[in-house]
Amino acid sequence: MSAVKEVKLMSVEEYLENELNSEVRHEYVNGGIYAMAGASENHDYISGNIYRKFGNHLERSFCRPFTSDIKVKTAKGNFRYPDCMVVCEEDNDSSYYKTKPVILVEVLSRSTRKTDEKHKLLEYINIPSLQEYVLIEQDFVDVEVFRKKDNWFPQHYFLGEKVAFESIDLTLTVEEIYHRVNNEDMVEFLNNKNEQ
Repeated sequence: MSAVKEVKLMSVEEYLENELNSEVRHEYVNGGIYAMAGASENHDYISGNIYRKFGNHLERSFCRPFTSDIKVKTAKGNFRYPDCMVVCEEDNDSSYYKTKPVILVEVLSRSTRKTDEKHKLLEYINIPSLQEYVLIEQDFVDVEVFRKKDNWFPQHYFLGEKVAFESIDLTLTVEEIYHRVNNEDMVEFLNNKNEQ
């Protein structure tokens, strides 16, 4: 989802209180608030697929998946809305945000790519509990995974490959992640699959 800056500075306390009553979600970055715009159908399919697969896998686990309605507080003190996250430790600072995710997922678009690949990456990898940061393109097929154990060096996954989410011991095919997504790569992949 893209964000539009609202020129208004406020304290963390004001932000958290205002966010409880706001119909529009906002990210809090360096004292400024950014309204979160709506998502496309492909974005929603991808984030829904990830959340559902994570949730089913973690059903009997202490780890809990969250959708984009729950904020993460970064090490910089900013508040972001990742598309999906998983928390495995006790994290009871608030029922509206989490501080100890093991995995964070963002679905990219043209309008969010720079923020997700640069600014959020730097904020997220400094969260001590984080083990994996996942970027998923919606306009073409590319799943990029940054792992702490690999010094945050990214690995890319494409159709026909499997992605191991090591922090939660789950492996998914790229095809499962892109189920129902309508982009050129998926159309070509499914046409080739049906011809075989």
